[in-house]
Amino acid sequence: MSVWDDLVGQDPAVAVLRKAVAGAAAVLRGERGAAVAGMTHAWLITGPPGSGRSNAGRAFAAALQCANQGCGECNECRTALSGAHPDVSLIRTELLSIRVSEVRELVRRAAMSPTQGRWQVMVIEDADRLTEQAADALLKSIEEPSPRTVWVLCAPTVEDVVPTIRSRCRLLVLRTPPVAAVAEMLSRKLEVDQDLAWFAARAAQGHIGRARALARDEEVRERRNKVLEVPFALRDLGACLKAAQQLLDAAKVEAKASAEKVDEKERSALEQALGVGTKGAKPREANAALKELEDQQKARAKRWERDVLDRSLVDLMALYRDVLVVQTRSGSELINAELHRNIEQLAARTTPEQTVRRIDAIGMCREAIEANVAPLVALEAMTVSLFEGRSDGFTIPRRVLR
Repeated sequence: MSVWDDLVGQDPAVAVLRKAVAGAAAVLRGERGAAVAGMTHAWLITGPPGSGRSNAGRAFAAALQCANQGCGECNECRTALSGAHPDVSLIRTELLSIRVSEVRELVRRAAMSPTQGRWQVMVIEDADRLTEQAADALLKSIEEPSPRTVWVLCAPTVEDVVPTIRSRCRLLVLRTPPVAAVAEMLSRKLEVDQDLAWFAARAAQGHIGRARALARDEEVRERRNKVLEVPFALRDLGACLKAAQQLLDAAKVEAKASAEKVDEKERSALEQALGVGTKGAKPREANAALKELEDQQKARAKRWERDVLDRSLVDLMALYRDVLVVQTRSGSELINAELHRNIEQLAARTTPEQTVRRIDAIGMCREAIEANVAPLVALEAMTVSLFEGRSDGFTIPRRVLR
C-alpha cells in the first residue's frame, strides 16, 4: 500500500513525483546538486477530467510529509490525504470560481513555517477557476516562496491557467487512464465482476470517478442508457424538442438531488455557528451570512447542472464516434459495445460525413453552454442538427445569452 495506489494508469507521472519526493528529502538533509534536482517549489498538474489530478496533488502532499516518502499507512499520510494535516492546505471549489479572499488566506498560511510536518504544502485543486484577481494575489507567493513551502496547482490543461502563473510552475501532464487499468482497479477495489468492470471502464472513457459510479450504481447506468436513446428517438421536429427538454430535466433532477444532500447540512451548520434558533436576539450578521450561503449554493447547483449536461453530451459524442468507427471500418474498439446492433443500424442509414457533422454539433452545444447560452436553446439546436445530420445549422441568436 502507498499513497500512489489511486493514480490508475499514471506510472510515468508517479515516477516523476517519486523522484521529486526523494529530492525534497535530500533538501531536508542539507544535500545539494543532483540529489535535489527533481524537486521544485511550484507544480502544475494537468490532465483530462477524471484522470486523477486532485488525487495526484494530494498523494504528492502526503508523500512530502511522510518520513517513508508515501507509505500510505502512517499518520502523516492519512491526515494529508484526508485534508486534516495542519501543514497541508487543500482548496477546491464547487462554485464557478475561486475568490480572491480564499487565495489571500492561502497565501497567508503559505508564508508560515511548517508546524508539525516537513513542508508547508498548498494544493489548489481547481486552479483553472481562479479569478483574475485571485491569480494576481497568488503570483508573488509563487514567485518568492518561503523555503519550506510547496505549491501544487491542478487544472485540465496548461492553457486554463494564466500565463504568469503557469510559467513559474513545473508542468506534469497526466494521461487518460487505459481501459484495462481502470477495469482492473474496479475489479480489485469494488469487487465487481469482470464484465461490469470492463463495461464501466469503457463507458467512463478514462474518468475514474465516473467509472466507479457506473460500476456500483444501477441508477447511474440507467440514466446513461436514457441519454444514449436520444439519437434513435429523433424522428421529427417535435421529437427533437422533446429530447432536448428531457436532457435538461434529467440534468436538473440529478443536480438537485446532489445539492440537497449538502445544502441543508451547510445551512444547519451555519445557523448553529451564528446562534440562530437559540434564545435571545438574532445576531445582526445572520441574515447577510445566510444570504451569502444561499447565493453560493445556487451557483454550485448551476455548476453541477452544467457538469451533468456536459457528461451527457460526452456520452452522446462517444455514441456517434462508435457509429463513425463502424462506417469507416477502422477496427477500433467500440466504447458502447453493448449497443453494437443499434450502432450498426444507425451507421447503415447515414454517411460518415453526416456523422462527423453530428459530432461537430454536439461539440458546438458543449461550447455554447460553457459560454453561458441558455441550456435548453443550445440543446434544441443540437437535437435538430442531429436529426438533420448537419452542424452548419447550429446557430444561436444573441438574445438567448444569459
